[in-house]
Amino acid sequence: VIGSGLGGLSCAALLAKEGLDVLVLEQHYEAGGCAHNFCYGLDGKPVSRARVQKEDLEAWHFEAGPSLYSGLSQERSPNPLKHVFQMIGEEPTWVTYANDDATAWGAFVPEAPDGYRMPTGAAGFEEVLERCGGPTAKEDWRRLSEALLPLAEGVMGLPSVAIRNDPGALITLVGRYVGPISQILSTGRAGRLAKPFSELMDEVNVTDDFLRNWMDLLCFLLQGMNSEGTLTAVMAYMIDDFYRGPGTLDFPIGGSGGIVDALTRGITKHGGSLQLSTPVKEILVENGRAVGVKAGANGKLTIRARKAVVSNADVWTTSKLVPRGAHQGFDEETDKLWAGDVKQCKSFMHVHVGIDEKFVPDDAPPQWTIVDRWDEDGIDVAGNVIVVSMASKLDPGLAPRGKHVIHAYTAGNEPWSVWEGLDPKSPEYKELKDERAECLWRAIEKVIPDARKHAEISMVGSPQTHAFYNGRDRGTYGPAIRAGKDTYPSQVTPLPGLYRCGDSTNPGIGVPPVAASGAIAAFSLLSIPAHWRNLDLVKM
Repeated sequence: VIGSGLGGLSCAALLAKEGLDVLVLEQHYEAGGCAHNFCYGLDGKPVSRARVQKEDLEAWHFEAGPSLYSGLSQERSPNPLKHVFQMIGEEPTWVTYANDDATAWGAFVPEAPDGYRMPTGAAGFEEVLERCGGPTAKEDWRRLSEALLPLAEGVMGLPSVAIRNDPGALITLVGRYVGPISQILSTGRAGRLAKPFSELMDEVNVTDDFLRNWMDLLCFLLQGMNSEGTLTAVMAYMIDDFYRGPGTLDFPIGGSGGIVDALTRGITKHGGSLQLSTPVKEILVENGRAVGVKAGANGKLTIRARKAVVSNADVWTTSKLVPRGAHQGFDEETDKLWAGDVKQCKSFMHVHVGIDEKFVPDDAPPQWTIVDRWDEDGIDVAGNVIVVSMASKLDPGLAPRGKHVIHAYTAGNEPWSVWEGLDPKSPEYKELKDERAECLWRAIEKVIPDARKHAEISMVGSPQTHAFYNGRDRGTYGPAIRAGKDTYPSQVTPLPGLYRCGDSTNPGIGVPPVAASGAIAAFSLLSIPAHWRNLDLVKM
């Protein structure tokens, strides 16, 4: 398995559980891909998580990627990552939050520039609509909810981990989950699931500007595009999970690293292994089939695969690993990819901060989001949407005693073109980082005044940082696959023996989809009986 993102780790853990000899190769010195944690010691120098854990060192634990999770603490859940945990018998310890005033999600939007707290659940969202929406907002929301409810009930009962990329899906998906499929078909709106969410809002006459803007924001945070580019199926799942019931958010002890550790245990306890600091330079192809990889800093380490190679790298990076001319069908797919048939989402700016708790207000939320403006040019205007996470409010062990860690990032709206060709050691690069990070500091200081002045440690990451450490082509968030117009690449490639998973493949971007993609890749390599046995462990 090339890459240790959540998709690759999910795939590897399921394959190892079923007795396959599994090796995960990761170019970074930390596992997790875009979801990795990295640590700095009290001396301000980087230190590996492995050493911090082994020696029980005090350290700053920073998250490189996702910080918002839901549907993971309860036993019965539609979240594919939860299903992977259930199948491998490993998972982190969860903290639940956002269901009370003390831990409610903070939001700063044009209608409420001074911010407000938004508890999850139906009641919390209605309060937001009352405060920020127009006279039709609540009625528009009621109609939208009623249209989504029957679709959501079907989607929530249909685990994406039941999918496989062969005719066996008729057994594991259609045959096993007849009830939820019938529920979806009975709505008369089944075709809507694969169409843009904006079309459903149009159909039920959602006219309130704030509600439509808020739905665009949620779509963007989930998959990097607005409601015109996001599948109704994705929003049916998210809205049901997040807004209909009492609602909670979940956070893993250990941060995203806790998720990575659980998936890694699922690999190693069955004899699989994870090798860090081992970049893959080439996928070996013999007689028209992928048979292994060349790895290591100089590419001289040859590792042969008895069954398959699974790439968790993005599709652009994967395409560069297969030698040109090794397989005609793969070359043709690559030509389409680089011709722009698959567009890219933008990238990120990051600011990581360590600060003494005395400078953090007692009522500061663990998470807050800032929308500068509902721009006519789109929600993804550079620096417009920013997410801030203070993970140590939920897990104090992520920071030294009496301290907090903060991660602020622009949500997939930073263009690569601004950074392309810059020397990361040049003064121009540092100046540009400081300039482009200014909006992130302002977002942090919405809640923590003078955070910049009081920071004990701070780092700025750019799209180049994202590309270098996470192996992302041009630092991209992932493919910009527009609902109803394009489809995500499959886990099966034109090259026999080469599979793929992660946010470049179906079902797309985000933590739940990438876990599902890893499971789909694994089960496409396993027998139908093995797949069925694992589905017996999934609780919906």
